[in-house]
Amino acid sequence: MENYITIVKITIAISVAYVWIFRFDNVTKEFKQFGLNDLTRNFVGATKISLATLLVVSIWYPSLILVPSVMMGLFMMAAQYFHFKTSNPFIKHLPSLILLILCGFLVATSTP
Repeated sequence: MENYITIVKITIAISVAYVWIFRFDNVTKEFKQFGLNDLTRNFVGATKISLATLLVVSIWYPSLILVPSVMMGLFMMAAQYFHFKTSNPFIKHLPSLILLILCGFLVATSTP
């Protein structure tokens, strides 16, 4: 089970880093579509990258897993809300939905 948890942590971290570093132009377009300003976008990006880093660090310090996985899950729920609000097709919902499920898995496995 520990191996699955580690894989999920790394998957979330790589996914977030990829989107917010290498696909930033796409993020910029989506945030404009959602009606959110640049300050909000930058705050969300910095926070998500920080949380992704904490998820990787939680591989060695397991006590760190709960807070970043819950907070990342909340960001993914917000992403779902904005995708629904703008009536995006389901394919646009899918990445944040998958990451939300993975965050839920981490939360479920981190509580006693």
